[in-house]
Formats: sequence, structure tokens, C-alpha cells
Amino acid sequence: MDYQLYFKSLQGEMVRLLKTLVQLESPTSDKKAVDKCSAAVIKEIETLGVKVKRIPQKEIGDLYLIEYIPSGNKAAGEPILVLTHIDTVWPVGTIEKMPFYITGDKIFGPGALDMKAGIVSAVFALKAINSLGLVPKRRIWLFINSAEETGNDESHKQIAVLAKKAGAVLCLEPGLPGGALKLERKGRLVVRIETTGKSAHASTPEKGVNAIEELMLQLQRLKKVKIKGMSLNIGLIGGGEKANVVPEKAWAICDLRFWTSQDLNKIKSFLRELRPSRKEAKVKTAIMSFTPPMEFTRASRELFVRAKTIASEMNIELIPGRSGGGSDASIASHVGAPVLDGLGPEGEGLHAVNEHLLLPSFIQRTALLTKLLVEL
Repeated sequence: MDYQLYFKSLQGEMVRLLKTLVQLESPTSDKKAVDKCSAAVIKEIETLGVKVKRIPQKEIGDLYLIEYIPSGNKAAGEPILVLTHIDTVWPVGTIEKMPFYITGDKIFGPGALDMKAGIVSAVFALKAINSLGLVPKRRIWLFINSAEETGNDESHKQIAVLAKKAGAVLCLEPGLPGGALKLERKGRLVVRIETTGKSAHASTPEKGVNAIEELMLQLQRLKKVKIKGMSLNIGLIGGGEKANVVPEKAWAICDLRFWTSQDLNKIKSFLRELRPSRKEAKVKTAIMSFTPPMEFTRASRELFVRAKTIASEMNIELIPGRSGGGSDASIASHVGAPVLDGLGPEGEGLHAVNEHLLLPSFIQRTALLTKLLVEL
């Protein structure tokens, strides 16, 4: 079966569904908009006889778990979990300034690459399996997250539970430029550092303790942490009340990224050991959010070898790669599941005004996903 030729014949239908989903704008913070976009996906897929489980949410869009059980086969063994997300970083109204359009082999639009094209690939892979009478070896779980871009405790919990039960996890985030998979991802720690000093009149600063100066010293210390590959961004900062008052309080929120759990332990240890450099000053740190690193584990390596063999039968070469950003695949990997990430189409402009995917890659990745779902 030439899956690439098959999906090439369905290219128009795939692009039409992608256009529909892109025009149904779905920023994470807009529950109503996200739910409307999710409903369009469910409508497209529920005719396949799948089991649809809606997991209602109050603050974010509802989460969905779609289960496909092959007919005529009990699909023994652990299921394959396919991870997708319906939310985007783009506010409603962006489509007016960044319309969906195609030029050459490039498809543009807010959220087209990240990651509504991945959702379309999953939908059409299941449609192909159903219409062609293909019999996967495993049940297929398709999870649609509504808050991947911001992170959410409930969605993370659901992914962790599902990943522990899965025999393989396939995440349809975009591939790297050149088509490489994302087999390693940096972890992320968002930390608030708060300093407290003593207020005084600006004409006699020696009578006070400047919390902003203390904060600056602490941030300089943090910047000097020597961990290979670690990145630090001081993203937000504030403090003080008036120019003529020695500030009593100051704070900063930092984004730290790192490759391994060992790096994480070093960072946490450093934060615990932070001490004020000035008498009467105080320093307090708090972790605001955490995404674990996705390390290239033995289980994921074995899955990659199997996937690489399957892809080679389609004359597709799978290349390992790494990314500084996190994804839901990081959650699955953290609980020990074998994971492949970056199985979505190749493109450029993630979270940028030039966001686009490559049409040939869209077709190729959908074909590859179908073969993986059938043969893994």
C-alpha cells in the first residue's frame, strides 16, 4: 500500500479541514472558542465508530480522549497514545491580519503548524485505517489537549495516566527544519525570586536596605550558574514604590531551561541555598511552574529504531533531533513511556507571524503516522 500516494489523492480534503480548524481560532484562554474548534474535530471523527470521552473543564477548553478499536481484532497489548493539542497562542481576531492562504508548497495561518495540521493528520490517519480496512495491532488513543501552550495541571495529569498505560506515545508537534524528530526536549522551570529590604528616604539611603539592589545581586548569581546547555531568561521584574523611597520589596520571574533531571536537581539546590548578601535583607524563591525534560531514554530509543525501520520502507529517513521548547511529550516521557515527538509536518514560524507548514511534508507525515499506527 502506497500511503503517500493515497493521501496525495486526499490532499484537497485535508487542506479544507485544516482551513476550517485554522479559521476556528482557539487561543488557550478562550474556553468558548477552544470548545467550538474541538467540536469541529469530534464531528469529523465520530462517524468512524470511535469512543469519544469528553473530560469537562471549567477554566480551559474541554479535554477529549478518542479511542479507536480495530474491528475484527481485539488489539491485544498496550495501546498507542497519540498526543495533539487544539489551542494556539493567537488571540481571536488574528485571522483578519494573518489569513489562511497557500502559496506554492507553503500553507500559512495562525496555528496551522502548531498544531492543527497534526490534528488533521490524526483524523485522516484514522479515516484511512477505517475505510481501507486496515487492522492495527493495538488500540489507538487520540488525546486532544486544550491547554498545551500554557500548561495545565489537569491535562498533565490525564496525559501522565494515559502514558503509563501506553505501549508507545506519538506526539504530533511539528518536526524540526529538515524533518528531524524531537527526541530530546529541555525541561522548564519558572521561578519567582522575591527580595525584601528596609524602606528609607532617598536622601539617606544608608538607613535602608534596597530590595532592588539585593534582587540584582541575586539575579547576577543565578546567571553565573554553570550547567551545560542551561538557558536563563529574566522575563518579568518589578519593585519599589517611588523614586524618592528606598524600595522595601522587589521581585523577578525567571524562565530556566535545562536538558536533564540531574540539571534540574542542581538548579533546585542552588535556589535553596540562595542567601541575602546584605544585612537585614531577605530572599525567597518559589517555583511557579515546571515541565520535565524529555530525555532520550532507552525505551524511546528502542521505539525510534522500530519507527526508523518502518519509515525506511516508505523511503523516509527519520533523523533524531532536539528542541529547547517543551511539549506534552515531555510529560509522557517523564513517567517512563517510550515517546516519539515531532511527527507533525515540517514548517517554520512557530508562534510567529510567518507561521506555515510545508504541504509535501503534511502528506508524508500523515502517511507515516498511518503506517506507524498500523504496524507498531
